[in-house]
Amino acid sequence: MQKPGFERGGVFSGDVVPAGICLCIALLGAAVSYAQTAPPASTATKTPPVVGTIKSIADESLTVATDAGPETKVTVTPATKLLRVPPGSKDLSQAEAIPLSEFQPGDRVLVRLRCAGDPPVCEAGSVIAMKKSDIAEKQAHEREEWQKHGIGGLVKSVDAAQGTIIIGTMTAAGTKDVAVKIGKTAVIRRYAPGSVKFDDAQVSSLSEINAGDQLRARGVRSADSASFAADEVVTGAFRNIAGTISAVDAGAGTITVSDLATKKPEVVKVSSDSQLRKLPPQMAQMIAMRLKGGPPAGTPTSAGAATPTPAAGQGGGSGGQGRGGGGDLQQLLGRLPAAPLADFQKGDVVMIVGTGGLKDSQVTAITVLGGVEPLLQATSQDQASSILTPWSLSNGGGDAAAQ
Repeated sequence: MQKPGFERGGVFSGDVVPAGICLCIALLGAAVSYAQTAPPASTATKTPPVVGTIKSIADESLTVATDAGPETKVTVTPATKLLRVPPGSKDLSQAEAIPLSEFQPGDRVLVRLRCAGDPPVCEAGSVIAMKKSDIAEKQAHEREEWQKHGIGGLVKSVDAAQGTIIIGTMTAAGTKDVAVKIGKTAVIRRYAPGSVKFDDAQVSSLSEINAGDQLRARGVRSADSASFAADEVVTGAFRNIAGTISAVDAGAGTITVSDLATKKPEVVKVSSDSQLRKLPPQMAQMIAMRLKGGPPAGTPTSAGAATPTPAAGQGGGSGGQGRGGGGDLQQLLGRLPAAPLADFQKGDVVMIVGTGGLKDSQVTAITVLGGVEPLLQATSQDQASSILTPWSLSNGGGDAAAQ
């Protein structure tokens, strides 16, 4: 997963797409290089750049919602260099000069300030922008690539010497072990501790991957689907919780779940980056039949009726990964619409992937999937939980699911 310049979001968010904020070091270096080649004012004071999203534009100034949190008003003068670069840029080779009138709220910007005086008065020396619509288009393309050419599952073993990771996956044809091949050029990242954002994943190595981790990879699947040549891999250690909701606190943004495994209540925090989905009953029954080893979807039963298939708009298709009616259920689930927290009620059965290990007191939901009672009735909790990975439901956009 190559980090884009300084656009917000990315492949999966959290979602997908995706949410998360990143600043490309190379692009920042290019901005610094530009600033160093420009004639500096003798009284100028060095200040860190402002990175964030334009909130409003008025009277030759920009109000920027910074990644650090506070809003900053930036004064633009006739001497300010205004540039726009395409998403993913690592330098200014593709930069084009634009007028202030072409800046729009929602654009991502990196502002280098010129400050002088005591107390210092600052104005923009340069503003480098990425267009909001261009970022959205790039992110949509990246999400499509991960959906079409992605695979996910639970790590069963790691052979660092051979560069091979065995993962357990769940397809519409049942469970299947896949050997993920890690080439020398493959990019490996790992979820940041406690983060629910895919874009916060940090550069990692095979040595940090352990059995029981969740893994998502993008690359090329072999013809027999037994192996997968990975270009990019993201892993992490997460909590898997399945059980019945005993309470929902919309004000606090929490769900209390009676965990089937521990028989104890678990309070799970739902943030704006959490991905919430609900399985339609027909789809839940179809997946349950697959878990039981039933016939492929669409196959006539002994009574003459066909087994249920995903309805249009409910995740039909496998994103190009299907093999003889198999398909990647994670991709199928990923096409479900987002559900607000208000759609989850006491008594609902859910499966949750969240941050933290068993010893962590606070669990923040990455994905919450409702309507799963048929799945848990059809098989063991461990087998059912292999369907759900931290990235399977994310759309890269950081859904505001906790409404």
